[in-house]
Amino acid sequence: MAQEVDLRIVSLLPSATEIVCALGLTDALVGISHDCDYPPAVSAMPVLSQAIITGDLSSGEVDRQIREQLHQGLSVYHLDQGQLGRLAPTLILTQELCEVCAPSFTLVEAAARIAGSDSRIVSLEPHGLEDILDTITLVGNLTGTGGQAAALVKRLQGRIEQVRGAVAGAPRPTVICLEWLDPLFVAGHWVPEMVDLAGGSDLLGRPRAHSYTIEWPAVLEADPEVLVLMPCGFDLRRTRDEASSLRDRPGWDQLKAVQAGRVYVTNGTAYFNRPGPRIGDGLEILGTILHPEAVAWALPEDGFERL
Repeated sequence: MAQEVDLRIVSLLPSATEIVCALGLTDALVGISHDCDYPPAVSAMPVLSQAIITGDLSSGEVDRQIREQLHQGLSVYHLDQGQLGRLAPTLILTQELCEVCAPSFTLVEAAARIAGSDSRIVSLEPHGLEDILDTITLVGNLTGTGGQAAALVKRLQGRIEQVRGAVAGAPRPTVICLEWLDPLFVAGHWVPEMVDLAGGSDLLGRPRAHSYTIEWPAVLEADPEVLVLMPCGFDLRRTRDEASSLRDRPGWDQLKAVQAGRVYVTNGTAYFNRPGPRIGDGLEILGTILHPEAVAWALPEDGFERL
């Protein structure tokens, strides 16, 4: 199917923006969200959303403000309805998976209606790795780039199989992946699948299920051999800064992961939190963390470091 000549895309989801650009549709993007920061070519595009909660807040402060906003029945995002109407997109990509990760389908639908837009609004809802690949296929079908999408999916499948093969038969260390640090959230959705493919045994993660909160004693009781920190929306520097608070928790020094020097901070926002093409990098990062002897791929410099 040929690409529509008048295709005009607004992406309100960072992973969708990455998919659109990976399919060669950067020029068709007319608007993005405030969180869309990759690839660099999107930096000059009109931004249609704004987070209500701003500033360099700690994990605990961010969580408290978000909970207060949601308790009052309010969104944590503002959408520029006027600009949405002026851009006149033919396709708007958003989500309903997480009410704090990006503008929701309901919010976007209301904004589009007020702006007088008759755009097609599509909600992307991946829960696992296979869903991420299906999402790429869906965006390809929606935009007339099915061939490019199929090629991208094939490349990602090849990377997945390469990691799986590289760690096959190796001992499987026990792992906990934390997606938020105050309160503690265990990473869910596609992350437990990634741990399994990378040759680890996820102690607390629930495949294809929502991330969930736990108390610190649960981490002590599980006592993982490897602890991976991937706070949602945080890059490597921010994660490193936030991770320092964990050292003050009782029993930290007694954890197997700490004693073995196997606590890692990662660039969660780039390689783990976003269900897009760079999830392949995330899988390779996990494979390297769990089985450094099996490394056979080039890794991004900002991917991870030992705490």
